[in-house]
Amino acid sequence: MRIEKELQPAGGPPAIDLRDLHKNFKQVQAVRGMTLSIASGEIVALLGPNGAGKTTTIDMVLGLSQPSSGSVSVYGIQPRQAIDSGRVSAVLQTGGLLKDLTVEETCRYTASLFPTARPVDEVLQRAGISGIADRRVGKCSGGEQQRLRFAMALLPDPELLILDEPTTGMDVEGRRGFWAAIRQDAERGRTVLFATHYLEEADAYADRIILLRHGVVVADGTSAEVKALAAGRTVRATLHGADEAELRIIPGAESVEIRGETVLIHANDGDSVARYLLNSTSARDLEITARALEDAFVALTSDSVGPGGDPRTPADIPAEGQPAVTSQAGGSR
Repeated sequence: MRIEKELQPAGGPPAIDLRDLHKNFKQVQAVRGMTLSIASGEIVALLGPNGAGKTTTIDMVLGLSQPSSGSVSVYGIQPRQAIDSGRVSAVLQTGGLLKDLTVEETCRYTASLFPTARPVDEVLQRAGISGIADRRVGKCSGGEQQRLRFAMALLPDPELLILDEPTTGMDVEGRRGFWAAIRQDAERGRTVLFATHYLEEADAYADRIILLRHGVVVADGTSAEVKALAAGRTVRATLHGADEAELRIIPGAESVEIRGETVLIHANDGDSVARYLLNSTSARDLEITARALEDAFVALTSDSVGPGGDPRTPADIPAEGQPAVTSQAGGSR
């Protein structure tokens, strides 16, 4: 039986430490004054629309790109040093695979590049691809190739695992198995930073969510804390013959959706809307829910709306290096 090593002792330096980080591409400011710290053992989702600075930030953490100013450290040392010592691995969206090799041959070749590596059979099993070990990479589906990249990343038993859109091409079962393996590793102390467009993955699996907009951190906290930044509630009810115009004038209602006999009212005062529906209409089966992560994402990252769904004016746009909205809980983790 293989003895699992302790990935990172408690009390050590942060897994990732960014200080006043800037990255410019000519006139484009991709990252603007980012400061954040990620502790060992955290599973952190890095979210934001296209162009928010997610990939640029990941590239700097991996040492693939140098900051224009500011600093990046990984476990207290330079990114390239951490990578060269096998403390960091990454699963990227594309590249890195030779189509004519089999899955097993790819892992064995990769393992030969490290002074020490986990057994190939073990990482294939952990990545859920033992059954296709003899399949040529070129014959693998997109999801299977992503699992192969995951297996390759596990070979040096890294302390920090960075994932860029890791489940692209995977089916639902594959995604669940993938995240179950990630959670098991995090329980041993492995730190995971992942960027994804699947907001439900961030909601379900991340301990902490960092939301970027135009290279600035606009929210940092747990999923619940980030959702709370999008004010309001959604009232759902069954209402036969619903009149949209009538529903829109309910005190506290912000917007109305009618889907057959189902009514969805987004409101800044969910209780008032619910009372109106119960007392003044034939509505039944009422539910009041908090806004979803998607609502917070849109409210905090859109150029046309501000927090809470209000129109964003030029004065609302954060100045360089200044976050628009940040929860207090995330930065101390």
